[in-house]
Amino acid sequence: MRGIGANDPCWCGSGRKYKKCHRDADAQGGGPRNAAAVRPGTVGPRRAVPAHIPRPGYADGGKVRPAPRLADPAERLARMRRACRAAAEVLAEGAARIQAGVTTDEIDRVVHEGYIARGGYPSTLGYHGFPKSLCTSVNEVILHGIPDSRPLAAGDIVNLDVTIYLDGFHGDCSATYPVGEIDPASARLLRVTKEAMLLGIEAVKPGRPISDIGRAIEAHATAHGYGVVKAFCGHGIGEDFHLDPQVLHYFDPRARTPIEEGMFFTVEPMLTAGSPEHLTWPDGWTAVTADGKRAAQFEHTLHVGRDGAEILTLGPDGRP
Repeated sequence: MRGIGANDPCWCGSGRKYKKCHRDADAQGGGPRNAAAVRPGTVGPRRAVPAHIPRPGYADGGKVRPAPRLADPAERLARMRRACRAAAEVLAEGAARIQAGVTTDEIDRVVHEGYIARGGYPSTLGYHGFPKSLCTSVNEVILHGIPDSRPLAAGDIVNLDVTIYLDGFHGDCSATYPVGEIDPASARLLRVTKEAMLLGIEAVKPGRPISDIGRAIEAHATAHGYGVVKAFCGHGIGEDFHLDPQVLHYFDPRARTPIEEGMFFTVEPMLTAGSPEHLTWPDGWTAVTADGKRAAQFEHTLHVGRDGAEILTLGPDGRP
């Protein structure tokens, strides 16, 4: 990278010196690092939520604490279906706004208004202090990108991660989208990541260990030459945003938790074109690939039925 010294702070925002961070990788070339690397923009103010909208306990600066559990399994499933259907609808509305020149903060506005229109609360807003209503992760950002003033550029890829709190339950889904026409390598990364998620979902069977999900995902990613991010995982969900079980996207024989009928959890693999290692920006949220190469993620919330997984966050057209 021209104009940056060995002892200067690295361009990626890690806080480390350039020579200790990206200098060697930059010298080798490849990937959209260098001038195309994502830089943080200005984060706008937190958007207001009308007082009549029910909200989780942490929403107004409170600590994240376990919520009471609804006892009736049928009612829990009905409410989860409503929340997840709403999340999928809002995700589609946000995706429809994606185009070159549109800022991720503008997409945050569209999604925020989509939650409110459905009587829901943006689950991310105020969660451990997160300042916005969804996560927008561009190019080498793996996840937890904060919407800001950066306009999307033609050739970018962007993940929108949407979670709504509705009827006392959280519905969670995400997808990675092209911004205009993208290069073949990025298109392949998106395709394989989505395939890996669907293979992980197909592996969900009551009585099987939860490691089956990671085994299926990792095998597909490795066969296509991609890395699997191990630092972040899928999770149980329901009355709380994050619950057990933890759902690894790689095979670990120690992950012996049995998949049980009635469980709700997400499958949300993150694949990388290069190293699966990550760095975190000084904002404490934005996780980027350590080598500056692109990453993609897809996510669904599932209900475990007698014969396998029911995808609760199908799109408005009924497709995953």
